[in-house]
Order: sequence, then C-alpha cells, then structure tokens
Amino acid sequence: MFSNHPNAPLKGRINSTLRRFLNNEASGGLLLMVIALLAIITANSSLAHVYFSALHADLGPLSLQHWINDALMAVFFLMVGLEIKREMIDGQLSSWTRRLLPGVAAAGGMLIPALIYITFNHADSKAIHGWAIPSATDIAFALGVISLLGSRVPTSLKVFLAALAIIDDLGAVIIIASFYTSGLSLPNLAGAAGVVAILLVLNKRGVNSLIPYLLLGAVLWVLVFRSGIHATIAGVVLALTIPIKLTPGTPEASPDISPLHRLEHMLHAPVAYLVVPIFGFANAGVSFAGVTPAVLFEPLSLGVAGGLVLGKLIGVFGAVFFMVRTGLADLPAAASWGQVFGVALLCGIGFTMSLFIGLLAFDDAALQDRVKFGILAGSLIAGISGYIVLRIAHRRKPQAQAQAQA
Repeated sequence: MFSNHPNAPLKGRINSTLRRFLNNEASGGLLLMVIALLAIITANSSLAHVYFSALHADLGPLSLQHWINDALMAVFFLMVGLEIKREMIDGQLSSWTRRLLPGVAAAGGMLIPALIYITFNHADSKAIHGWAIPSATDIAFALGVISLLGSRVPTSLKVFLAALAIIDDLGAVIIIASFYTSGLSLPNLAGAAGVVAILLVLNKRGVNSLIPYLLLGAVLWVLVFRSGIHATIAGVVLALTIPIKLTPGTPEASPDISPLHRLEHMLHAPVAYLVVPIFGFANAGVSFAGVTPAVLFEPLSLGVAGGLVLGKLIGVFGAVFFMVRTGLADLPAAASWGQVFGVALLCGIGFTMSLFIGLLAFDDAALQDRVKFGILAGSLIAGISGYIVLRIAHRRKPQAQAQAQA
C-alpha cells in the first residue's frame, strides 16, 4: 500500500501522487461517459433548441461555447502541461529508457491513425484538414474503462497507458500550434513572448508564489488569443514556466515545496470533475435528426472512426511488438501480450482532444457533426472491444502460467 503519511519516504509520496493521478483520471473518465451521454440525449430531446441556443449565446466578446473551448479549456491545457513537465523531470518519463517504449508507442499511435484518415479523405480538400483528429487518446476515458476492470489490469500497464497518453497530449499540443494556427498578429505574439520572458525570470530567481505566475498567465492568454495561435496553448506555455523544485541530494521533486506540484494538486479535481465535463457536455451533443446510418459510412466519419479503432491498435500494438521483439524495450511488468493488445484498443478512445481538434479543423457545422459521429462510434467500439479483450486476457493469463509451470 502507498502511504500518505507526512513522514513517509519521498518515493512513497511520489507513488501516491501517481496513484491519485490514475484514480482521479479514472473516476473523471466515468463521469465524462455519463456527461457525453447526457449531452447526446439533450441534443435529441425537446430541450435541443435551448441547448444549442445557449451555446451560441454571446457573453461579451465571445459566445458561451467559445468561452468554454478557448478559455476554460486553457485550464485543461495548463493541467496537461504540468503533467508533461512533472513526468519528464521526476516521473515515469524522467529518463530516456522510461520514455522509449511509451514514446515510440505514442508516435505509432499518432502516425497510423493519421494515415488511415488521409486514405479515406485524400480526395476531399476540406476533409483532409482534419487528419489529426483520430491521433489523440483520451486518457480520462481510457483509464475510466480500465478502472472497471480493477486488479485485472497490472499497475505497470496503467502507468504505461498514462505515460503514452501524456506524450500523446504533447504531440497534440504541437500539432495544434503548428497546423491549426492562421493569421498571426506579430505585435501580440511579441507581447506574449515578453510575458513568457518575465515568467522565465521569475522561475530563474526562485519565486515560489503561484500568484504572479497565474496573473501573468491570464495576460499571456489574452495576448495568445489575439495573436492567432489557439488561446489554449497559453496554458501549456505557462505550465512549462512553473518551478518544480528538487529535494537536495535526490533527483526527485518534493511535492511539499514544489510550486508545480501544488498547482497540479489544486487543479486535478476541478479539471477532472468540472472543466472536462463542461467541455464534454458543450461539444458532445450532436443531433441525429434526419441522420441515416449511411452517415457513418461517409469518408469523413469512416476516417475518424477507422483511425481511432484500427489506427491506434496497429500503431500502438505494432510499436510495442517491434520494440520488445528487437530487444529495445521490455513489456510492462506482469503484463501479457493480450493485455497490451487490449490497452492498444483502449487508446482508440479519442474524446476530449479529438473533439477539440475537430472543432479547430472545421467551421462547418455539418462537417463537425460528421466528426462527432466518427469520434463517438470509434470511441465506443474501441472502449467496448478493449474492455472485452482485457477481461479475456486476464482469464487466460493464469492458465498460461499454469501450463508453463507444468
């Protein structure tokens, strides 16, 4: 058992942080499943007009939906950035050997889905813009499904999935900044760079109070929003400037004194139980009025769903198989090939980030609906099949061990 006692060893506390992360993401994923279903029901009920009208209602310079997607989701991206930095410095991605297997798996899990999507949509100049939609894994949803399996899935495999998804998120952030940005405003971009420089000076001088970082982060969000780069990127940039202090004499960070750990702890529950569910409710609602089953077989929907289900499976499992067979990496401890196959399927659950990229890729409501159909269908297939495979793999593993001993 992991201890939360203040006198527990630092390693135990770091492990407790990881366990809390896994537990929070898992329970947040279960909540997100309910919220997504509620959004779909609302969008196809007598409340549909109220639902869609509220989302498009103007609140100052932006609509409610834009406030959610541009401002509230910046908090989500701040959390993503904190997790990436922490894992890279003192977590599961703190060394190249630890990064290798989930890193290569994440790369395969982003490349192959994009290629499958392009295969279906290469002839459509508009649809091709959504090539990155099936490249993202929703860690909350995936860990939510795994939590239903309890101890049937080894902790090492959960850690592998979390590390893979964090690298996946980093890739998605880079894609958003590189490919879904247009019409740059150089004065605002220069202003944003100036704010980042001040943040780095605060970090260098050892300022531990979070207040100046958060105040400057708000200014940074405004400048990034006005620069033409998607405003949520400001959250990631801010996260990378938050100090993470190391305990003298050890290579690990102390959760007790590190500003990054404090902020991450503060944000975990609000992001998991408020920010992401609000985003899910605002964006998962798709009306099925006048929609026929043929919509799911249109190239755009097929590209998204096929990329999530087949692309993630081939990319992630194929990468792990290659790394292990060539001796470059080992399987996660106590995990079987069947369980790795099941986790690779779960990587096809691409909800939050896939929806987000879909909204950036297309302004047309009809195309956005096709994207949502593909994401919902692909994520549902990936989640159910991954769950079934992991249950079967758990039953067969003891039998295989018994046969090997005999």
